[in-house]
Amino acid sequence: MQAGLYAGTLAITAEDEAYRHLHAAIRTGRYRAGERLVPEVIAVEIGTSRMPVREAFRRLAADGLITIRPNRGAVVSGLNVPDMQEVFEMRAVLEGLAARLALPNLTSRALDDLERMLDRLDSQDPLDTRADWASAHREFHEALCALSDRPRLARQISGLHVIVEPYMRLWKRESPGDSTARDDHRALMSALHSRDPDRCERAAREHVMGTVPELMRFLLRTSTSSPPNQESL
Repeated sequence: MQAGLYAGTLAITAEDEAYRHLHAAIRTGRYRAGERLVPEVIAVEIGTSRMPVREAFRRLAADGLITIRPNRGAVVSGLNVPDMQEVFEMRAVLEGLAARLALPNLTSRALDDLERMLDRLDSQDPLDTRADWASAHREFHEALCALSDRPRLARQISGLHVIVEPYMRLWKRESPGDSTARDDHRALMSALHSRDPDRCERAAREHVMGTVPELMRFLLRTSTSSPPNQESL
């Protein structure tokens, strides 16, 4: 009995490891939209068997990050322009709600922490491969959402960020001079300092949707909605 329980623990741990590995690789654009994921190759990469990788595939499919197709196996899901529009509309509504709900927990220390995160974000150079603008951006938004004290809401928002992050990385690398996001972040911080619920919700929504026009134009200009992997950036 003890051995069975121990083996089960190992299997779960291996599955979680495979899931985290694939989740990060998709989020950072290492695996491109439309790319086939080969269980045997991934298993060798992380030093496990194929079974945990296949179980991780099922979890990623439930997250909407991959599609499991007959005779093709697992393929990284991609977004077209209407899909991208929908994801940002969902983000705007949910992050607006999170900003409103965060106000009771928005202490002076919490505001200082958000300001420091924003300073770090502003200091990132999207053209510097050592810098990670997208991760700093996600960190800021997730910290604000966490203050809402609504774990399910925060998880939904985090999942939407994961879907669009590869595209955001490519856009910032190709359009580093765009200041829309920076200005919108500062407007959002100003609203948070005011502690006005309506203003905070509106500022969060406007910030999220303010990204859409430039991002959509970039996607249409490059005639692709499938971000390349990191090696090609």
